[in-house]
This record gives sequence, structure tokens and C-alpha cells, in this order.
Amino acid sequence: MKKRSLQGIGYAGCSMLLLGGMAQAQTPPDAGPPAAARLELLQKELAAQARQLEEMKRALAEQQATIRELRRTVDSETLQRKRGGQGAGVTGGNMATNAAAAGAAASATQINNTAQQGVQAQQAPEAAPPDAPPQGQAAQPGESAAGIEEPVGKPPERDTRPPEIAPIFDQPGVLTPAGKIIVEPSLQYGYSSSDRVALVGYTVIPAILIGLVDVRQVKTSTYVGALAFRYGITKRLEIEAKIPYVHASSDTVSREVFTGTAVDNVFNSSGSGLGDVEATLRYQLNYGNEKMPFFIGWLRYKSNTGRDPFEVVTDCVTRCVSNTTGTGLPLGMPTGTGFQAIQPGVTWLLPTDPAVFFGTFSYLHNFARDNVSRTVLNGQTENLGKIAPGDIFQFNFGMGLSLNEHASFSIGYDQSIIWPTKQNGQTVPGSVRITQGTLLVGYSYRFNNRYTLNLSVGAGLTRDTPDLTVTVRLPITF
Repeated sequence: MKKRSLQGIGYAGCSMLLLGGMAQAQTPPDAGPPAAARLELLQKELAAQARQLEEMKRALAEQQATIRELRRTVDSETLQRKRGGQGAGVTGGNMATNAAAAGAAASATQINNTAQQGVQAQQAPEAAPPDAPPQGQAAQPGESAAGIEEPVGKPPERDTRPPEIAPIFDQPGVLTPAGKIIVEPSLQYGYSSSDRVALVGYTVIPAILIGLVDVRQVKTSTYVGALAFRYGITKRLEIEAKIPYVHASSDTVSREVFTGTAVDNVFNSSGSGLGDVEATLRYQLNYGNEKMPFFIGWLRYKSNTGRDPFEVVTDCVTRCVSNTTGTGLPLGMPTGTGFQAIQPGVTWLLPTDPAVFFGTFSYLHNFARDNVSRTVLNGQTENLGKIAPGDIFQFNFGMGLSLNEHASFSIGYDQSIIWPTKQNGQTVPGSVRITQGTLLVGYSYRFNNRYTLNLSVGAGLTRDTPDLTVTVRLPITF
């Protein structure tokens, strides 16, 4: 019994030794650092990632500020003004600005995506999707964090406004932007000189005249100061009102030959006051391009608010018939035409590289007046009946070039065909069809988005056209 007990004790001791060895074998020889050390390491990595995320946020803010500045520089309106005259194509400065804007946008997008990934990594470091890019690698521009391609930014809107040019004609080619107001003060100076030789008598032989020879030189200077207001109702529709103030002076030098006098007679007259107020409505008919011109239809109304020629006292004692008494010349100068008129027209602009071609077709109709009368020198009134001025067909064309981002140059030709004036249904004696032709050159300098200076000079090409016309405009945008 004692022997069996000893054997049992021995078996039990061996079992305990065997179990202890197995437990020691299951314990790893190196269990690594404790949990506190691992937590401290993770906190250090998280702090480093937080610092990197703050740096990326600061860089993103700087990139966004740069993008806003570049977009203000190359917005649709400014970019259009910098094209070929302006409107002659995008210059090298514009291309560089666009490239900078595109690069800044791409960099900002990349930084933004990287920052978003950092935030997601901080919020859920263990929940990253299996198809996300590796840690430390930013998503490419145009690609989301999940690898799905997405559009970057917003595509530029199509430019629907015609290009701007240095204006040399009365009708501008570019409409006022919607909601904007343009105030345009202007000053125009015109000078004309004409000679007239009147022969009254009969000839004995072709070389000898018996009678009077009336030689006259008429020199006229006109100053027109105007204030125009244009308002953009929509981006394709604008309205304009123009208020002119006119000052005109005329000097007539005459000498009657064979009357025993060798002294020139000088007759002076002048006048100033409000001119004919105008109102114009313009509408852009289409969206043009390099193959199809921009067409702008417009309708202009001209009032008779100025002092008309029939209100001016005429230098005649009784009646100005055959100029028997007095000179027959007005003692003052009118400031208006005396007739209301309406003028429809179409302006076209064709942008090409590097020029912009433009032109206008219009037709002005003067409304006739009944019971027209004029006052002569002694206060009597002379009834003239019904007066119908001739209508005017006008066309012009030109070309504009851009010199740089601020300056542009234009050259063009303007022609008007004026039909004879009728009195009581009959053509007035001496009234014939007149053709006026003017060659114009213009220069425009744009100071900033608000102020622009325009200068144009016109030279008369026919005897019936003013010899010189100089116009200065200063449109101001509000």
C-alpha cells in the first residue's frame, strides 16, 4: 500500500511538472513593449499628422486666395476687352495668366483632397476603404479619394459679347453689361469751309461778263458737348439717352465784283443752346464667332428740342426772294435740325485674328412739318408751307486692332447719301442729292475696368462734308 502511494505521488508530481512545462512553452519568449509605450507612439504619429494637416490647410488658403485674384483678372468681361482691339485674340499675357490660374486650381484641388484624406484618417484611421490610395499619397486632380474620376472646377462660360474696339462711329458695337450704367461725357469739334461763286448777268462773248459776280467764303465751327447714359437691361439689351449742348459760329466773307468796292464784307453769326435730345434702343441678335459676325439691331429716335433754323431771324427786310434786300443769311446759328427723325440700323462685328472688322447700315427718316414759317429782320413772318427734309441712307465700315492689353486702334470710312428737301411737294430750288464721305481713325486707351479714353479724328473726302471732325469720349462704368 505504501508502495502504491509513493507511485501515486510520483505520477502526480510528474503531471504537475509536465503541465508547468507546457504552460511555460505557451508563453512567448519576447512579448514586446507594454501597451503604454505603443499608445505614446501612436499619439506622436497623430500629432505629426495634425501638424502636416495644418500646413496643408494654410497652403490651401493661400492657393484659394491666388485663384480668386486670378479670376478677377481674367473674368469673361476683362478677357474679352483684351482680345483683338480689344478683340484681336488672346495676348501672351492672357495665356500666361490663364496657365497660372489653371496651375493654381490644380494645386489647390490636390491640397484640398490631401487635407480631406488627412481629416478622414484622423477621424477613422482603421476604417479606410480597401480601394483608397496608399497613406501619404494624395489623390490626383480630377480623381476622388475612392479613385473615381470627377470634374475639376467649372468649365469657362462661352463668351457671348462681341469684342470691344476703339469707337469711331456714333453707334457703339458692344452693349452695356446687364445691371451696369455707363455715363459717357463727350466733346466734338467740327470745322467746314466752302466757297461759292454766283454770277448774275449776261455774257457778250464767253470771256466777258456784264453783271455782278458774288464770291463768298463761308467758314463754320461747331462745338458739341454731350452727356450720354447707357443702361444694360439684360446682357443682350440696352437703352441709351443722349443730351447735347451745341455752340456754332459762322463767318461769311463776300465781295461783289464790278460794284466799285475792293473791300471784303464780313458777316458773323453764332448761337448756342440745347441740341436735339436722342434715345436709342439696342439688341444683340445673335452670338457670333470667327465665322459668323455679331449682329446688333438698334432703333434711334431724334427729337427737335434744339433751336431750329426757322426760329432764327433772317437778314431780310421784307421777303428773302431772290435776295433782293439784305444778305439772306441767318443772324444767329441754329442748334437743332427742327425736325423729328427715326433711324433704324444694324451694326455687325466679325472678330478674327488679329483684327476685328465692323460696320453699320442705317436709314434715317425725317418727319415733315406743316405750316412752317420764318421771321425776317423787320419782324414780319414768311410762311413756307410744308417742309420735308430728305431722308439719309448711311453706311460705314472699319477695322480695329489691339496694340496691347490697354490700347487699341481703329480705322474706318463713313458715307451718307442725303436726298433733296421738298417744299409743298416740290423739290426746293438748288436742293440736290448730296454725298458725304469721311475717313476716320480712332484710338482707345483703357485705364482700368471703369475708365476708358476714346479719341477719333475724321477728314472730309467730299466738298459737302465737314473738313475736320475731332471727338473725345470718356465712358465711365458704374
